Amino acid sequence: MSVSTANPGNSPVGDITSSVLRQTILGSRRFSNYWWATVVSIGATGFFLASLSSYLKVNFLPFANPTELVFVPQGIAMGFYGIAGLLLASYLWMVIILDVGGGYNEFNTETGAVKIFRWGFLGKNRQIEINCKTQDVQAVKVDIKEGINPRRGLYLRVKGRRDIPLSRVGQPLSLTELENQAAELARFLKVQIEGL
Repeated sequence: MSVSTANPGNSPVGDITSSVLRQTILGSRRFSNYWWATVVSIGATGFFLASLSSYLKVNFLPFANPTELVFVPQGIAMGFYGIAGLLLASYLWMVIILDVGGGYNEFNTETGAVKIFRWGFLGKNRQIEINCKTQDVQAVKVDIKEGINPRRGLYLRVKGRRDIPLSRVGQPLSLTELENQAAELARFLKVQIEGL
């Protein structure tokens, strides 16, 4: 038996061998997170250097002259924003490096095992793993909520447990992608779909 891994950019439903379905879940390493971490880092560094320039009266910014700023209160305020921004940027980069939320869903009909794996933050819960049997799976549940804050998720309904989330956190899936994933998984596990 061979297990192939899914390429997150190619197939929305994952790779299927005769008895194994494996779906790769994109975590924090999304373009939008890289974009915001970079923007916050650049902006916060600029504010911090402007504050430092106004205090030391040495220009650290080539495109402006913050030495003319009065350190109290302008330089202090810029320093506060710079430090707060650098802390936020550090958090964003840490989440990206740790790939929080990334992982995979693996369904094996040959061994009868379901494995849901996600990366978390540092500590004892760094690796989050949920295991159950395919015979305990009752249905694939689709949760769709439209409005200002839309929510579209795919869940696994398992006997004796709460619904297990299968889709990525953050940007909601498109309806087509969600329906395709639900149909493929329900067909593979031979269970019904709820919520459509």
